[in-house]
This record gives sequence, structure tokens and C-alpha cells, in this order.
Amino acid sequence: MELIRHYFPTLSAEQYERFVALDALYHDWNAKINVISRKDIDNLYEHHVLHSLGIAEIINFRPETRVMDLGTGGGFPGIPLAIMFPEVQFHLVDSIGKKIRVCNEVIAALGLTNVTTQHARAEEIKQRFDFVVSRAVMPLADLVKISRKMIDKTQHNALPNGLIALKGGELEHEAAAVKGEKLITPLSDFFTEEYFETKKVVYVQL
Repeated sequence: MELIRHYFPTLSAEQYERFVALDALYHDWNAKINVISRKDIDNLYEHHVLHSLGIAEIINFRPETRVMDLGTGGGFPGIPLAIMFPEVQFHLVDSIGKKIRVCNEVIAALGLTNVTTQHARAEEIKQRFDFVVSRAVMPLADLVKISRKMIDKTQHNALPNGLIALKGGELEHEAAAVKGEKLITPLSDFFTEEYFETKKVVYVQL
């Protein structure tokens, strides 16, 4: 948890307490329903929480922004972002019901009032959002295609509405398949841990 405070030193007491609470919550729930690899659960803060917060390094969502987390799994990046941006509305979507159950339990335990969830496939989503965020659930071109119909036309943020994806590895080929305005930011620009050497935040204006 000190890792989070190191990179985000201005957290409020409530935000800090919620981030601290994630450790016991995810260890407990992961023992019942496997949403994080058993080998990786002890790296929760570096590999999952801080990785999710990489998005907060490229955009400071304004209050009332609506964000959908597509393929949220156990709640990443949506739940850490919801703690970081309490005045922003997050909607977490996953096609696997037991993963949404874990999200619901964690959200309730933390007392987060700015998060909703939905057990659904991406194609079933009817709402509109300012941004779709996602953590490497599919190739970038497919993410863009699915996300495009969910993006609202009204702008609220300095960064125009679009998709923000956390991706790893070599992205040149994947990004080349996507037309339009793109921004690829290495997370090693912000975080010094070895884990982030190959991790990137990809923004696509939609």
C-alpha cells in the first residue's frame, strides 16, 4: 500500500483507508472465487491497483464524467479508479457472473457509491459513456470497434471522449490497425518498478 501513497501522496484519509482495505478484501474473496491468479495475489498493489491507476496519470477525470470498465474481471481498473475519482461515475461490466459478484462485494465493503455493475456482454450495453476503460481483454482494434457505439458525443474533459486501454508488450502492429487520433504512453514514464517496463496506456479518440 505504501507503493500507492508513494506515487499518489495527496490521497485523502478516506481514499487511503479504502486502498488499504483492498488487500484483505481481495485475499478473502480470491480464496473463494479466483479473480486474480493465485501466484499474483501477493502482488495486488503493484500488478493490479497501481497498474489500474496508470490511467490516472494520463487523465484527471472531471466530476460527473461517466466511465465504463469493459471486461472488469475482479474490478480492475474500475475499482481503484473509483476510489481515486469519487465524483466520477463508473460502470463495471463483465460477461462472467461470479466476477461481478466479487466486484459487488468489494464495492459494498468499501462503501463506494459511485460504482454500478452489470453482468453482460459488451454487445448488450445500451448506455453511453464519456470513456471506456479496459485492461487488455482483447486486441485494440476489437476494443475500438465495440467501444465506439458506447461513446457519448458531449465532451466534459480536457481529453476528448474515447477508449483508454492498459496494454502490454509490443503495440506498434496492433495500434497501426486502428485509425484516428491515438496516444501511447509507457507506464515506465511514471512508475519505476520493473513490472511496468513493457506496460502502456493507450488512448484512442472515438
